[in-house]
Amino acid sequence: MRRPLLILTAITFLTWVGARITAVALPLVALAETGEAWATGLVGGMSGLPLLTVGWWGRGLRERLVSGRALAVVMLVQVAGLAIVPLAALVGQVGAVSLCASGLVTGVAGALLGPAERALVADLADVGRHGGGAGGAGASAARWLAWQDLAHRVSMIFAPPLGAWLVVAWGAEPLLWCQAAVVLAAAAAMLRVPRADGRAPARGEEEPTAVLAVLRAHPQVAVGIAAAGVGGLCWFGFSLGLAVLGVEHGMPGALIAAGMSGYGATSVAASLAAPLLVDRLPRLATSVGTWAVLGLSFAALPAVVPSVVGVALVSAVGGLATPFGIAALNALISERTSGAERRAAFTAETVLHSGGASLGLLVGGAVIGVVGAGPVLVVVGGVQVLAGGLGLLAARYLGARGRTPAATPAAAVSG
Repeated sequence: MRRPLLILTAITFLTWVGARITAVALPLVALAETGEAWATGLVGGMSGLPLLTVGWWGRGLRERLVSGRALAVVMLVQVAGLAIVPLAALVGQVGAVSLCASGLVTGVAGALLGPAERALVADLADVGRHGGGAGGAGASAARWLAWQDLAHRVSMIFAPPLGAWLVVAWGAEPLLWCQAAVVLAAAAAMLRVPRADGRAPARGEEEPTAVLAVLRAHPQVAVGIAAAGVGGLCWFGFSLGLAVLGVEHGMPGALIAAGMSGYGATSVAASLAAPLLVDRLPRLATSVGTWAVLGLSFAALPAVVPSVVGVALVSAVGGLATPFGIAALNALISERTSGAERRAAFTAETVLHSGGASLGLLVGGAVIGVVGAGPVLVVVGGVQVLAGGLGLLAARYLGARGRTPAATPAAAVSG
């Protein structure tokens, strides 16, 4: 199973590089074609709607996304959504309708692909590790998921500046076609990824599983996902807050660039170590505790503003912790669940964390406008510390409950 896992990791890397390059080009195309600044965020805004609601409308689809062939079909839908804007640009019809349509179609595909890819990685890794044979993958599902997260984070470092350079060299519209071509090539590669058990998917083989039912059945997973959701919701304090503080101190762009650079550099470094260390980390305690560390770094930022070096160093602390928390949460989900439950749990993680980030960005500007950027950073930092602390208490309680004699007789005998 090693080759399919390597293919999935490579696909993650390539598609995220393409997505981050497109994030540079798409607003420029929208602005050039419509002449309206508000139109530049339509695609991103509309793509968040399917993400926030995928737990409802995706319930019957998740159970079918168990092989590379099924994921390739979803990726073709994504290609169609990506092609809407450049096609409209060819005929001079880029407007609110085409931008919203592109966002909705790509949002539907993305909301399904992310959780399904992580679930398939975990399924293949389980088979490779426990199925025996010379072709076994060897590494745990937790480790393969950490490698996938590394592929995601590496793209944060070089893809945006590469996109800016390519916009100058090629123009914005060709980059949109390139992203569609990259996803199309990834879909072709995805055809080589088998179903984990080697069988052809059978229609209706698994009953749809409700996300809430899975979270009730696995309280540790629910606690970890809830803490990640709080982290996603509070992210706007960092990204928007530093941008506003930079303007207030006469340094537009400098503070957010310093914060993102510090955070990004250490998060990539931590992602390199996470696959090697994740099998030794306590799952729930790590997954919730790291959000508390990120919250402390947020709360400390106003104290070092307007120092660019200070902002970079404080942000770096948060970036160093976050990948370990995400790796631990992915490991917790992959170890506590399987099959339809696993796909539902990864969907819940995506909805609460990524959807929470989108919701926070949607309302965050208004909140900062009323309260101020500095107080918002302190508050959202404190909220994450509180969520992390409650999560640690829950981890201790659930761990103690799991060690009761009735639950684990062997542990009681061994003392």
